[in-house]
Amino acid sequence: MEDSQIVSYIKDISPIYLALLATIFTWLCTALGASFVYFFQSINQKVFNSMLGFAAGIMISASFWSLLLPAIEISRESKLSLIWLPATIGFLLGSLSLYLLHRILPHLHVGLDSNREEGGKSSWTRSMLLIIAITIHNLPEGLAVGVAFGILGNGFSPEVLFAAIAVAFGIGIQNIPEGAAVSIPLRREGYSKHKSFYYGQLSGMVEPIGGLIGASLVVFIQSLLPYALGFAAGAMIFVVVEELIPESHSGNETQMSTLGAIFGFTLMMVLDLGMNGILL
Repeated sequence: MEDSQIVSYIKDISPIYLALLATIFTWLCTALGASFVYFFQSINQKVFNSMLGFAAGIMISASFWSLLLPAIEISRESKLSLIWLPATIGFLLGSLSLYLLHRILPHLHVGLDSNREEGGKSSWTRSMLLIIAITIHNLPEGLAVGVAFGILGNGFSPEVLFAAIAVAFGIGIQNIPEGAAVSIPLRREGYSKHKSFYYGQLSGMVEPIGGLIGASLVVFIQSLLPYALGFAAGAMIFVVVEELIPESHSGNETQMSTLGAIFGFTLMMVLDLGMNGILL
């Protein structure tokens, strides 16, 4: 099948369905990382820090190039006097919503040191705390992918399609170390390999849910699009600042996390801007 035929075929597919497929892909990437528990007993601190730094760089880059920048462009095309306002409002709502969830909901910090409990006090089991942490951490990633594909409902173009694919691919890449970061520490704490894998892949299960919500909102309520893009960006940036960057600088091996973030940002930027030239 020729490239133009591929684009033409995808054009006829619902953005919501595309968002579902994309977030299933990111979930499978999480499961791939969680499967490392069958082969490794632990993660080297330097490797772990560099992977988290890499993931942080990808999410920061995706937040700007694939979410905030398109939100501003949509506002400009709508001839708003303050083209930055919808993206700003959405960004603040997204980041503050995640902040409140972190403060209110008791959850288990996900990382090599998975013993630290955060949020409000609770007598819930560790499994329940882990599920809450997973939901807080991964739902905004699913929303980001869903909103990115939901833009297609505002008018199909290859540029928008490949930007959305780049978001899904970038988040999928960074989900691999995240899955391992959940499953391997649980294995060290005495969970079976199968149960550790189950909870590890569970960290990506909420992303299809977030993808469906994000895509549906912007497809059926077009006026929400720049706000939704900003919201997804704000939620992702909060996760980066609250979770990924601090965890990537744990221990004494911090230089690799910084380099990982730089390379992750660069890769996502190249994917987002470079993929727009494919098939055009």
